[in-house]
Amino acid sequence: MNPAGYDRLQSQVIPGYGSLARLAVALLSCSPEARATGSEVLVAGCGTGAELLEAVAQRPDWQLTALDPSAEMLAESQQRLSNAPATASAAIRWQQSTVEDLVNQTGMEGRFSGGLSVLVLQSLPDDGSKLAFLSALARCLKPGAQLVLVDLMRSAQSSLEPQLDAAWLAFQAASGLDASAALGASQGLHPIGLARLTSLVNAAGFGDPARIFQALGFEGFLLQKQA
Repeated sequence: MNPAGYDRLQSQVIPGYGSLARLAVALLSCSPEARATGSEVLVAGCGTGAELLEAVAQRPDWQLTALDPSAEMLAESQQRLSNAPATASAAIRWQQSTVEDLVNQTGMEGRFSGGLSVLVLQSLPDDGSKLAFLSALARCLKPGAQLVLVDLMRSAQSSLEPQLDAAWLAFQAASGLDASAALGASQGLHPIGLARLTSLVNAAGFGDPARIFQALGFEGFLLQKQA
């Protein structure tokens, strides 16, 4: 995906996308561990920097690690953050890596007081990749630390599935997205239901997910690492 057009596309695809980063940072900022001044926070899959911008604005005291496997996304994010206050932007540690590779680096296990993962898990197949990602995130966090997770989910209400799918297409059309782009927006995604997510996060070392956001099929959760 072209990094320059990423945020515009997401706003056409995801209801409430413009507020997701603000909500995610606000929630984590009030969490038991990350509310402390100077907390280290991991942004896993930082993309074009939406969560980083909000973190710099809301919590300039945080020590941020911005992680993404894509060099293009990291470059776009760094460019976007270049206008942030110097004292805040200097506190961002940039790294081209996956979470699975990061946690194996010296000093990374149990390091972070909180984490943000927005629209990342949905792109991973449920063939062990989702569990590996969540397990690595849990290992990076301190006991009791929280993770904000936002992704496309599969509805538990199967009778509503056709209506929700139709509404999603209608929302995209009303947002100016043409039919071919709308089709492409849903390809390569691997949504799971709440029961499966609960099983995966428990296996990774988190407690049960607490839903804090929902807009059609997109849902946000707070996960807390078990002590």
